[in-house]
Amino acid sequence: MTTAEAYAEFGRREARGVSPTYERLSHAVAQDDAVLALLDALPPAKRQPNLLFSVVRWLGGRVDDPAAFHDFTVTHWPAVKAELLTRATQTNESGRCAVLLPVLAALPQPLALLEVGASAGLCLYPDRYAYRYGEHKVGSGEPVLECAASGLVPPTRVPQVVWRAGLDLNPLDVTDPGDVSWLDALIWPEHAHRRARLRAAAAVAAADPPLLLRGDLVDDLPALAARAPADATLVVFHTSVLYQVPPPRREEFVRLVRELPGHWVANEAPEVLRHDGLPDPPDDAMHNVLALDGRPLAWARGHGQAMTWFG
Repeated sequence: MTTAEAYAEFGRREARGVSPTYERLSHAVAQDDAVLALLDALPPAKRQPNLLFSVVRWLGGRVDDPAAFHDFTVTHWPAVKAELLTRATQTNESGRCAVLLPVLAALPQPLALLEVGASAGLCLYPDRYAYRYGEHKVGSGEPVLECAASGLVPPTRVPQVVWRAGLDLNPLDVTDPGDVSWLDALIWPEHAHRRARLRAAAAVAAADPPLLLRGDLVDDLPALAARAPADATLVVFHTSVLYQVPPPRREEFVRLVRELPGHWVANEAPEVLRHDGLPDPPDDAMHNVLALDGRPLAWARGHGQAMTWFG
């Protein structure tokens, strides 16, 4: 897929109906030869729409006007390029806990959670948040995570978590204003509810910081997993992370995580982590596949706003 095609697909499958600003901007960049030429000189992983848009916003550029976006990006390209090369799309969306909860609540308790690609660790607190699946509410506290769920009997409890840890190549610190401003820049422009959610989830993490280590998902996972308490069920999980990992390394990770004790929960796009015999997704929007120990269970939207259980 060319860079232009990737931006057009992002607008059509991910931003449409979710962010009119990014839908419009994606299609504009897909036809902007000057910006595409700049992007094509970067490594493929650094050309992502989410990353470019977030960097421009973080540097003070506009994303609500494609012409202004073009001018800012071209004029300030050295600064934009420097940030693209050093940053990653570490969207730490606590809302994804809403699609993880049905799996986590059904596993033998208590749990020792280990997140790969943890960013600031906000998805390591599924026991501290509240959830609403239609009229069904689970848990207490803030934020309240809304999820439109079909084909699923919602869980009746939150999990009991006795240990939480994360691995990331560049872990973020919710007590650092600079790191929090980057997390804010990753949230799509219209999503005020997600900004409020970020503040509430960051407060939870700051009050009881998780163990976050700088490390690689293959080289450093076994040693961190070995630190989990033996009397808890180890759960290694990740959401929308593996697309940033080269396929050979991705395969090494899958082999490794299958050998670890406990369970493996994955929430990744179907072209990133492939499964045989998947049913058709509910619509043509971008969906992840929620899977337990390699067995696919449900389609899930990227920010945890909806899920469709396979039955």
